[in-house]
Amino acid sequence: MPSLTLDKTDLRILAELQLDGRLTNVELAERVALSPSPCLRRLKQLEESGVIRQYVALLDPAHIGLGLQAWVRVTLEKRGNMHLQSFIEAVQNWPEVINCFAMTGEMDYLLQVYFEDMEHFSRFVMDELLQHPGVEDVKSSFVLKEIKRTTALPLGQMRGM
Repeated sequence: MPSLTLDKTDLRILAELQLDGRLTNVELAERVALSPSPCLRRLKQLEESGVIRQYVALLDPAHIGLGLQAWVRVTLEKRGNMHLQSFIEAVQNWPEVINCFAMTGEMDYLLQVYFEDMEHFSRFVMDELLQHPGVEDVKSSFVLKEIKRTTALPLGQMRGM
């Protein structure tokens, strides 16, 4: 929950920046019907409060040779937590892993991964993932077609705040 009370203008600023994080302050101010100075003040407040945590460039995986996307479900051995921290540290060093989530249910972790091709995927699973101590089971699903991709978070729940 944000530590800042957000009004309609703040929400419009956030919505516009989620569409285009490279907007200049003048462009952003025009889109949200503010003058540049108050817009910049609000933007700085959103950044300093942590509501806006960073700005990034989103790359198209296919254009940089990463044509195979997979979701990998990982189950660790249940004997103690000795492999838990080691696994978390290893994930940080695997560039193929772009997201890792600790999960409830049948798996312990869900990895979103990108590869050049099936050979690259096979090397990753055989040489990295299955070689890691504590990994008990690995199951993979490959993306056949991307239906929706966005980084924009929904803001509708903020209207009542």
